[in-house]
Amino acid sequence: MKEPVIVQPQDLNGHGGVFCPNPKADMALWNSHPKVFLDVARTGQAQCPYCGTRYALPEGVRASSAH
Repeated sequence: MKEPVIVQPQDLNGHGGVFCPNPKADMALWNSHPKVFLDVARTGQAQCPYCGTRYALPEGVRASSAH
């Protein structure tokens, strides 16, 4: 299984998530898909339903309660 794309709490939007495709995932324009919101703050990780890319906070790091 491919390693997750590690995102930091400051990478999350105001709702505690990221969008995929994401520049951190090193996705080229040709392999992009519709933009989807992924809630990373709730569980510390999320997987894109289109491409399967996993996004995760570093182990032991939690998003702030402001998210």
